Amino acid sequence: MSATDDRYPYPVAQIGIIGGGQLGRMLVAAAKRIGCTCTVLDPYPNSPAGQLSGEQIVGTYHDPAALKELVAACDVTTFDIEDIDTETLGGLSAAGHRIFPCPGLLADIQDKLRQKQVLADAGIPSAEFAPADAPEADAFAAFGYPLVQKVRRGGYDGRGVQVMHEPADFDKHLPVPSLVERFVPARLELAVMVARGQDGATCAYPPVEMRMRPGENMLDMLLAPARVEDTVAKAARDLAVATVEALAGVGIFGVELFLTEAGALLVNEVAPRTHNSGHYTIEACVTDQFEQHLRAIAGLPLGATDLVRPAAMLNLLGEPGFTGRPVICGLRAALAIPGVSVHLYGKAETRAYRKMGHVTVLDADIDQARAKAERVRDLIRIEGEEAA
Repeated sequence: MSATDDRYPYPVAQIGIIGGGQLGRMLVAAAKRIGCTCTVLDPYPNSPAGQLSGEQIVGTYHDPAALKELVAACDVTTFDIEDIDTETLGGLSAAGHRIFPCPGLLADIQDKLRQKQVLADAGIPSAEFAPADAPEADAFAAFGYPLVQKVRRGGYDGRGVQVMHEPADFDKHLPVPSLVERFVPARLELAVMVARGQDGATCAYPPVEMRMRPGENMLDMLLAPARVEDTVAKAARDLAVATVEALAGVGIFGVELFLTEAGALLVNEVAPRTHNSGHYTIEACVTDQFEQHLRAIAGLPLGATDLVRPAAMLNLLGEPGFTGRPVICGLRAALAIPGVSVHLYGKAETRAYRKMGHVTVLDADIDQARAKAERVRDLIRIEGEEAA
């Protein structure tokens, strides 16, 4: 392709995706729309993303040979998961292969302590924190309760996070290298999806409001746009963009924020990839987060982020007490509600609280969208053919 004549032989780009889960699956669907083909790397044959791509390398995310095979076969490589061998990817990037976001940035974000330090060095506001490589009761008490313990590596979907309100809660600490941070009594938890292109151009989606599942620390329902003042929405977008610019990232990033009772905004965590808080964009925005990510990493112009219609999104999780082949209950009733779109992720096996899909509900009124989503939550369940 010549940048001067703007001509692209088909396919526009061959995209390598490390990770074959639901994020990769939706990335493949977006890639097909804009004329890209995809090869997926995942340890499980017929992964959700591999089902759509038609091309899958079976291998782990820490297998140097599999990573090299994927990167060599593709024009640009990205990922839908963070637990990846960044050392091998760093060598491939240094050899001239295009990998976005870059392996060095991923290495910083993989380690939650390093992530916090990088953001603090850039002047990005977040909760006070301290390292806890060998968690000890005296050190936690000296830091002060209430606090949040986060494992440095491997935490995901609420795992690897422990909230402690008083010294007696130390009994439930996680005995692994961690950090502790000040517990923030937030008025709201917000998220902003930010895209940054290879040329440094940025764009941000409207802030969304996240409601978490009590006990699992996992997103339950999302409302777009967040029900906040215009000044708060602008400040949230500005802070999220500043965060991604500080990281010099290329691609799309999920920036999670706390809005405190005093009205301050603090960055909680950054995801260097498409994110659960951006799924609503498929139906609700001019350009969805998956196409936006592809535009950014392929060197194409970023798309418009306008919200076409208010939306509520909820995750579909595996019901406790079931395993085996998924059984979808209540699908007909849910789809009968105007504005409902159901996304199922093609996972061959369900288990308690596993993400099996999501539902987006559009309505001209955000409160009506929320009410419909709550009806859907009562109707649709993901059970299994076997008792757990």
